Amino acid sequence: MERTAPPHETATPTPTGAPVQGASGLLDGVPRQRGPRETVGAVREPTPASATRRRSPRPWRLLPTPTGTPFTFGYAVVLCLTSLIAAYANPALVHALLQGSSTDVTHLVRTPELVLIGSALWVAGGVTSPFAIAFVLVLTALERRIGAVRTAGVFLLGHVLATLATEVPVGVAVLAGHLPDSSLHRLDYGVSFGVAAGIGALAGLLPLWLRLPLLAGFGWMLLQDLLAFTDPMTNWGHPIALGIGIATWPVVRRWYAARLGPAGG
Repeated sequence: MERTAPPHETATPTPTGAPVQGASGLLDGVPRQRGPRETVGAVREPTPASATRRRSPRPWRLLPTPTGTPFTFGYAVVLCLTSLIAAYANPALVHALLQGSSTDVTHLVRTPELVLIGSALWVAGGVTSPFAIAFVLVLTALERRIGAVRTAGVFLLGHVLATLATEVPVGVAVLAGHLPDSSLHRLDYGVSFGVAAGIGALAGLLPLWLRLPLLAGFGWMLLQDLLAFTDPMTNWGHPIALGIGIATWPVVRRWYAARLGPAGG
């Protein structure tokens, strides 16, 4: 039986001249088809960025920022200020400030909290020293991975434990008569123990091809310091702090995975 068009429908001529029933131009008896505009809108050409998902290099992320890495940024500002004081203030005042912030045995017995915090506000050698540069790069990278509070915890853990591990034996040796009393008043300050712990912790979050060179290079530097034997207590404190940072790998890896979330895990 031949179907006739209802009165409200009109024939639409095709390019060949044959009429097609229905003003919409769709085939009769077939589910609704997409028109030309719908077809074009449905096809989306993937952009190169979304197709490859390659991130362009962002070297500025190596440096701390107030919003991205507030702990490292704020701490770096404080270290810059104290370095300016050490460089330009009266030498007698600087010596008094450093002596009052020293984590020697005498100060640790009298005011442990004060000197443990105060000693970490200075950089031995100024802002151009290797440990000052490592402080900025290492703590920035670590904070971007585990957050500000946890980075501060790793830093303080290495700073405090390595300090106690090097100063307590000095006190015991003085009591036993193996070291003179002057050893109780040695000048000891700086951020190097905290930085060493940060290097150890960060290494556990890096791929193997970055982890091994980092640990090998820093370990070789510490070995040279030990062989030079210029400051035995401080020189031994750096490997201890590095070991403390390495010991945090299980914890920092869990923190990093939790920070990434389900999508990054």
